Amino acid sequence: MSRTPIQFLVAPKEVKRFIIECMVAIGTEAKHGAALADTLVAADGRGHYSHGLNRLEMYIKEVKTKACDGNATPTIVKETPSTAFVDARNGLGSVAGIFCMQLAIEKAKNTGIAWVTCAHSNHYGIAGFYSQMATRSGLVGMSMTNTSPLMMPTRGKKEVLGTNPIAFGAPGMDGDDFMLDMATTAVAVGKVEVNHRKQIPIPTGWAVDKDGKDTNSTSEYNDGGKLLPLGGREETSGYKGYGLATMVDVLCGVMSGGPYGERIRKWTGDPSEADLGHMFMALDPSVFINDFPTRMSGLMSDLRNQQPAESDKPVLVAGDPERMQEKLVEQDGGITYHVSIINAMDQVADSLSVQKMERTSKHS
Repeated sequence: MSRTPIQFLVAPKEVKRFIIECMVAIGTEAKHGAALADTLVAADGRGHYSHGLNRLEMYIKEVKTKACDGNATPTIVKETPSTAFVDARNGLGSVAGIFCMQLAIEKAKNTGIAWVTCAHSNHYGIAGFYSQMATRSGLVGMSMTNTSPLMMPTRGKKEVLGTNPIAFGAPGMDGDDFMLDMATTAVAVGKVEVNHRKQIPIPTGWAVDKDGKDTNSTSEYNDGGKLLPLGGREETSGYKGYGLATMVDVLCGVMSGGPYGERIRKWTGDPSEADLGHMFMALDPSVFINDFPTRMSGLMSDLRNQQPAESDKPVLVAGDPERMQEKLVEQDGGITYHVSIINAMDQVADSLSVQKMERTSKHS
């Protein structure tokens, strides 16, 4: 008797084809669909399934309901040689993010450092996608974004700040870059969503229920729950995550002139525009020293060569797990997806009359 596979392999180019065709089917220009596909495929390819295909239904819904303009092109409102203020014009966050970081990279190569602030945007995927754009150009890169309120602040009861991620990348030798990409909540909300799709519980410390009590149930979280800040409760230094989330909103919400904190629309059930703010920084390390990549690789080697507390768990640096996942995708010839996401994407394909993704079974 054959077992029903719970995992499937899909080639990255096939995932990209599927995303573009879905977006084109709802009236989005192919080039904008490709920008979105690049960020979603990068997320899944690095193992960040919370920000890959898991998000496609959200983008489709927002464009179809006109909460987001899938064809809007970002414009520069004002700029100096090393700064720019960009209006995303309520377009796809991926389109705006790529535009802004490319602009920052160009300016940094001319002036040494650049800072770009973006307003009137939407969900832009994994923040690390943009910092990696900088490292691939030999620059130090940083990106942040505010999000819908999901975090319960230290000593609070109501969600008032978003997951507000921070990404920082620094180039090492031969593409071996330091790549930090983290939410300022204990976990990204997408990871709760992925567990909900798989019908598995969430670990203690990720979230609380509507009454503020720790929960392992995704259903309880979905019924008015909140995410905890990075660090958890006050006694375990959750105020640090709360502080970092506030910093991100200063740079992305306050500084962009857009909404911030609880003034941003709710994550689900609100048909209004997201109106999110992003920031992007690019820095040329050669304005200080000429051997930055060599020294960066030296630091990472020192860390990796530390004796591990458990012999089967070597010390890693930020970016290592993602590189391992990318190598696995290359070895397997595809990205591994749980049957729940495959089934969901098949439903999307049927609803839009788009060809379903070609895949092969992967028995665990």
